[in-house]
Amino acid sequence: MKDQFLQAQHLSFAYNTEEGETPVPVLRELSTAIPKGQFVAVLGHNGSGKSTLAKHFNAILLPQGGTVYVGGMDTRVEENLLPIRQTVGMVFQNPDNQIVATIVEEDVAFALENMGVAPDDIRRRVDEALKTVGMYEFREHAPHQLSGGQKQRVAIAGVIAMRPACIVLDEPTAMLDPKGRREVIGTIRSLNREFGITVVLITHYMDEAARADRVIVMNDGQIILDDVPKKVFSHVAALKEVGLDVPQATELSYELRGAGVNLPDDILDDEEFVRELCKLLNKREGEGC
Repeated sequence: MKDQFLQAQHLSFAYNTEEGETPVPVLRELSTAIPKGQFVAVLGHNGSGKSTLAKHFNAILLPQGGTVYVGGMDTRVEENLLPIRQTVGMVFQNPDNQIVATIVEEDVAFALENMGVAPDDIRRRVDEALKTVGMYEFREHAPHQLSGGQKQRVAIAGVIAMRPACIVLDEPTAMLDPKGRREVIGTIRSLNREFGITVVLITHYMDEAARADRVIVMNDGQIILDDVPKKVFSHVAALKEVGLDVPQATELSYELRGAGVNLPDDILDDEEFVRELCKLLNKREGEGC
């Protein structure tokens, strides 16, 4: 597995509760690997362990059992912690918790200044990062004047200015309206496609997961499904059994199949649904849509 960038091997972790009580297991002998440059979505209901897994990829949490490797670096080795955190950037649900300055460009520069990057390099990297996420024209604005989607893009700019090889995003669109969600997901896809940044997206939005290269589904601290979106979302009953939804087009085609309509089981979006329905009508009536 030398070509794998992120690796979890038999990873176990439990959170402590009240003193004297048994710790609550969250990850149970979990193993997975993510190659460099892949866009992976991780799904699971609350308490499934997906956020705990994400924090292991940035060494915010360390394994209690098993191992995690980032670019070949063992997260349990203390001298690896700084390079790991420079390699894997984290973006959290609430952008307000990551924005620390009163001016956008100063916020993006904050981590670079702490890293001791030269002033000329900081200027260039801040400008590049803001242009990458489409926020350069807002560089002199106050963050509190921005929309939720814009704030989240500034938070992402602060991470990519550090030039990580990987970005882990823990439900970054959960607090955003549909427009903000589209802005952020578009930015994430661009970073992955144009710059080859490995992306791990923790989300509860099925339409976001459907746009990833790969979907991992977690339940009770273990991986129950792991494949390309079309194959994962074809398991409608299994996903519903663990409290998850599927994309709307997938749900509708699933219900129609149950009613005897011969539609494919791997439909993901509206356009594909309409296309397949048109094929059926064309066969039955000899007419196009």
